[in-house]
Amino acid sequence: MTIEALKDAARKAALVRRKAAFTAAPPDAWAALAEVLGRHRGACVSGFLPIRTEIDPRPAMARAARHGPVCVPVIEGRGLPLRFAHWTPDTPLVAGPFGAEIPADPDYVEPDVLIVPLLAFDRAGNRLGYGGGYYDRTLAELRARGPRTAIGFAFAAQETADLPLEPTDQPLDMIVTEAGILTPQPLRHR
Repeated sequence: MTIEALKDAARKAALVRRKAAFTAAPPDAWAALAEVLGRHRGACVSGFLPIRTEIDPRPAMARAARHGPVCVPVIEGRGLPLRFAHWTPDTPLVAGPFGAEIPADPDYVEPDVLIVPLLAFDRAGNRLGYGGGYYDRTLAELRARGPRTAIGFAFAAQETADLPLEPTDQPLDMIVTEAGILTPQPLRHR
């Protein structure tokens, strides 16, 4: 089986697990994320505006916005890294690519801490995204310019023991779920 076929199968299984977790999610699923972001006061934090059954980071992002800039990703084109537009809870939004909302009048900034959406993750800090490579390209580019912290944010049910990986897949520094905070083991699956 090819790596793409393995990833497609893993994505389908992850979507089923995520949908079930979304239905059963507690109202404070974001609480551990707010705790983690509290350790990064003053840093520019990138969150995301959830689509479909993604876990919702907006309450934690709103708290972080009291102490430093918060931004959200903007997709400018296939094969390009993401850009990040300043966001507050009151920012006017418009429909963007893939169903995610984006600021209507973007003011671009560069994040130091990125809350990364995902379909699946493992305890080694690997993630499976939607397949466009946007976060992998973006993290590689940002990390080439200096230290960045990538925080995967997902439901605990999105954890899996084995992910199909490629050399371009960027690791996470931490994973936060409604059940708590996971620090990846030093050995990465590569």
